[in-house]
Amino acid sequence: MLLAPTLKQLSKRAFIPRTLSSYRSRSDVAFVFDIDGVLMRGSKPIPQAHASLDLLDKNKIPFILLTNGGGVSEKSRVDFLSEQLQIDLSPLQIVQSHTPMRVWAQEGKYNRVLVVGGNDDKARYVAEDYGYKDVVVPMDIVKSNPSVSPHHRYSEKQLATMARNVDLSIPFDAVLVFNDPRDMGTDLQIVMDLTNSKNGIVGTKRGLDERSPKPSVPIAFSNNDFVWANDYVLPRFGQGAFRMVVERLYAEMNDLRPGQNLESTILGKPFPVQHDYAHWVLIEWHKIIHGHKDHGFIPKLHVRPENSPFSEIYMVGDNPESDIAGANACGWRSVLLRTGVFKDDDWAVIKHKPNVGVFDNVLESVEHVLNKQ
Repeated sequence: MLLAPTLKQLSKRAFIPRTLSSYRSRSDVAFVFDIDGVLMRGSKPIPQAHASLDLLDKNKIPFILLTNGGGVSEKSRVDFLSEQLQIDLSPLQIVQSHTPMRVWAQEGKYNRVLVVGGNDDKARYVAEDYGYKDVVVPMDIVKSNPSVSPHHRYSEKQLATMARNVDLSIPFDAVLVFNDPRDMGTDLQIVMDLTNSKNGIVGTKRGLDERSPKPSVPIAFSNNDFVWANDYVLPRFGQGAFRMVVERLYAEMNDLRPGQNLESTILGKPFPVQHDYAHWVLIEWHKIIHGHKDHGFIPKLHVRPENSPFSEIYMVGDNPESDIAGANACGWRSVLLRTGVFKDDDWAVIKHKPNVGVFDNVLESVEHVLNKQ
């Protein structure tokens, strides 16, 4: 019987790195990095992050960032990371949890959408940049009628300067959860209202005979992370926790039987749709760093790349349930770090274990991989 490797067997220390020139011939190897708990802790860079990315950048070894975070534009996120990590990054090098939702906008799949999550109304502008024509955020609905959420947390300034006047007689076509809610009470109330509405009209409710696992309007969550790592000593609840609350409330309101659940779309790691999308982005970035011009390429969803230029893709992450699970499922090599969600005490109970090793920091992992090539 094949036994799972022990933590001691998988704990690695990097070899002494070779000269930079010895890495340049390996253009068939690529890296995908999580951000929180790998390169950053909250708003602070992890000390070894710059050296890791600089090593790859100087040797034209392609890498991208694949995060279940979001709520801001790819350019805004990359501008912040470039400054913090002291390395030039391109918006073409990042896939946030909601980045694949750009595809639906370009296809014209939805007309009016409710975009949930993120600070202030920043997610609205991300959705509009993707191509969505009619974007409403919860504070718009609160502005139209504050009794929608009597205990909302919006300030008078937010409602006056950020919230828009919207015609709520126009039906919603979808609910898109871009990021973790900042006012969970309000977001829960409005999401429940729409998913149980009459044809997506705010302030209506479908009949009891229409109750079912299928919501009145489709709902999509951009990631399923139950917890994530910031600069606090313990992991914090993420969007996955919000999804669980939404599902429980929906089940109660619709009298769902055991085994029935809210029908929804979930993106982000560890789902194949996110990793396949990231693989396409990585292929495109590989072309760009070798002289091709960016032509606005947008991958299709649910299409796995064929004839990839990479013999091995290394996913470096801190969360076994998203980073490691997703990498293992799509045939990538998986690397687990101790700088985020994962702690050694978790080893015996985690379901998804890395197939490369467990490392103290990102630089150790990168050097280990490169020295094996």
